[in-house]
Amino acid sequence: MKWSETLKKKLVSGTTTEFDSARIRESAYRPFCKQFLYYDSLAIDRPAAFADIFPTPKRQQQNVVICSPSVGARARYWCFSANAVPNLNLVSIDATQCFPFYTYAEDGTNRRENITDWALDQFRSHYHDPSITKWDIFHYIYAVLHHPEYRERYAANLRRELPRIPLAPVSSVPPVVKDSDVFRQLVKAGQRLVEIHVRYEQQPEYQLTKREKAGEKLNWRVTRMRLSKDKATLIYNDFLTLSEIPKEAYDYRLGNRSALEWVIDQYQVSTDKRSGITNDPNREDDPQYIVRLIGQIITVSLETVRIVKELPALRIPEAAGGDHVS
Repeated sequence: MKWSETLKKKLVSGTTTEFDSARIRESAYRPFCKQFLYYDSLAIDRPAAFADIFPTPKRQQQNVVICSPSVGARARYWCFSANAVPNLNLVSIDATQCFPFYTYAEDGTNRRENITDWALDQFRSHYHDPSITKWDIFHYIYAVLHHPEYRERYAANLRRELPRIPLAPVSSVPPVVKDSDVFRQLVKAGQRLVEIHVRYEQQPEYQLTKREKAGEKLNWRVTRMRLSKDKATLIYNDFLTLSEIPKEAYDYRLGNRSALEWVIDQYQVSTDKRSGITNDPNREDDPQYIVRLIGQIITVSLETVRIVKELPALRIPEAAGGDHVS
């Protein structure tokens, strides 16, 4: 494990801290995989500014961050939303950067929107719509960051700088469509994407074909799941097999893996060689959580793919990047 010089000095000097249960947070360790995190500057090498983003468990449920690769990332561009402290390497070895909707004082007071009044004025002026809200802009941005046209057009830029958000479409390009109509379509799409990505555990379960092995005792426990060669079947454990996984579910990708493959990779029993600590994702109070999650992530994946396919064209001119809000 690599330690920062600051953390090394604290350890060498004998700096101590007292346990405080209020510092326990849910963390987005990997996509659709949460772990508990003790948020303390002594325990965490790079705590960043999350004390101002998720200062208390209550505020954590009220805030949302858009996560994406940091500048200089090597992995294919992705974005993800969460209402928990994300891991620095959420999707790959590339660092993750986050854009929250709210920031707070460390005690949870003094809530401020992270979208400026200047940006709000820019959007209202461009679309000639005084009813646009900052949440509309946030959801619009999330839809644009998912847009295949945007990702392809600005692939090189997204590797070397922060995302720039186009004020699109350009209605002079046939067929003529009102800018405000397309904006509202993108807002609606982005809002739904945030909803299903943040609240994935509340989504309906996709109904897979479940085959139970004859003679085996009922067992929902996972040790390590594995996919069949054609990825249409998931061997859940020795007792249960889940089949008829739609191939479209693998089209929703975060980095080099689909959302479903992230779940299969992360929800397994593993023991750290150095500490001897075993990480067991099975839940005694909810033994069917993982099998239910598999169905929910397939639902999320299919809906994400559908929403992205139905996004309206941005129609950004080839000769110019159009108006942007950085």
